[in-house]
Amino acid sequence: MSKSFGKGVNYFYYCNNVALILLQICRINMKRRNTTSKEAVLSILTTTGKAMSQDAIENRIDVDVDRATIYRILSRFCEDGIVHKVMADDGKQYFAVCMKCHGKKNKLPNNHFHFRCTNCQTIECLPALVNFSVPKGYHVDRLNCVLVGTCKDCAS
Repeated sequence: MSKSFGKGVNYFYYCNNVALILLQICRINMKRRNTTSKEAVLSILTTTGKAMSQDAIENRIDVDVDRATIYRILSRFCEDGIVHKVMADDGKQYFAVCMKCHGKKNKLPNNHFHFRCTNCQTIECLPALVNFSVPKGYHVDRLNCVLVGTCKDCAS
């Protein structure tokens, strides 16, 4: 089961190549020594292409690592600019690999929605712009817009 992506490019082949390239870029940008645990967490985040909670990462990881170590790894990745975190309505933090899209076609607006899937426990960025207004005298520094439901992958 494969989808066509552009002119005859296999969708899954394309996504796997993008994930591998992104994984290599993250390895280069890693400011601390690499470990098997860090590599496993980074691999999970790059191959899913979505933000994941620590619990979801812990359930998918295939190396022997405890919960505290995963949390420290994610915190360090945030400090080093490798991943960013999204705080969701369920009180959990979700982590995603930072994707620096410089082209106008791929760049997400600063004010965009996130979608949290209650089935696969991931969050993904949606390209829809969030329009809002605030009363006079208020200044918004940042916003967090999270829609909750079932993602297209889980719904099919």
